[in-house]
Amino acid sequence: MIDQLTIPTDAGSFDAIAAGPEDGRPVLLLHGFPQAAVEWEHQVATLGVLGYRAVAPDQRGYSPDVRPERPAEYGITTLVSDVIAMADTLGWSKFDLVGHDWGGAVAWWTADEHPERLRSLTVVSTPHPGALAEAMRTDEDQHLRSAYMTEWRQTPATERRMLADNAKALRDIFDRRVPPSKIDEYVQRLSEPGALTAALNWYRAGRPGGKIGKVSVPAMYVWSTEDVAFGSTAALDTANWCTGPYRFEMLEEVSHWVAEEAPEALTSLIVEHLGSR
Repeated sequence: MIDQLTIPTDAGSFDAIAAGPEDGRPVLLLHGFPQAAVEWEHQVATLGVLGYRAVAPDQRGYSPDVRPERPAEYGITTLVSDVIAMADTLGWSKFDLVGHDWGGAVAWWTADEHPERLRSLTVVSTPHPGALAEAMRTDEDQHLRSAYMTEWRQTPATERRMLADNAKALRDIFDRRVPPSKIDEYVQRLSEPGALTAALNWYRAGRPGGKIGKVSVPAMYVWSTEDVAFGSTAALDTANWCTGPYRFEMLEEVSHWVAEEAPEALTSLIVEHLGSR
């Protein structure tokens, strides 16, 4: 059974879904663009049944109470601070962290900046930022895959295009790999005044001020072969950016939207990884 809750922080209150006993082993799950916490419904529910305390928040810009207007307020340091602030509010001195897409990027940076807070790290789709940056410089395929980021930084043209014609462009991002009811919910959320701009501000915030290092936290990286955003070069190089125990899992014939397209397979991998720590 999934509960709704709010997580108050100095930045504002984050909406979240949760399951499992409050004294269960804590797991925080971070969604990506253009989704929300409900991306993780299957994983949260299953983890809760298994006795974990699983919490998936609507991140900065997606929670109405934490929706600043300036792109500068969506920098990676701020997003990582949100993760730590939420964990502090929940009373978690140490927790397992799971992230997908942009949530995956935040998870990598959190592991780099606060390794003492994490029991384990699971990242879905998003390669280590160092591996991705190198691939964008040296691999033409990855450079082309990442070209959309430049387009999405344009404002307000991107918002108008994505929401036009019943949000056809926004819906097309999912390539029919996500259940229609979920897509409808995401579109409804991002059609609220200022919501899509806030979500796109993650792309518009600019590059991180510093460089990310190698990650020592026990990590599992899950990559799918039909991912249009991230190619094999960065995916395979991610191992070189992990100094602790590392596990790489490849899902065949699965797109970028792993949590919803292959929920059972992904949940099983997460449970295995958590059980090994």
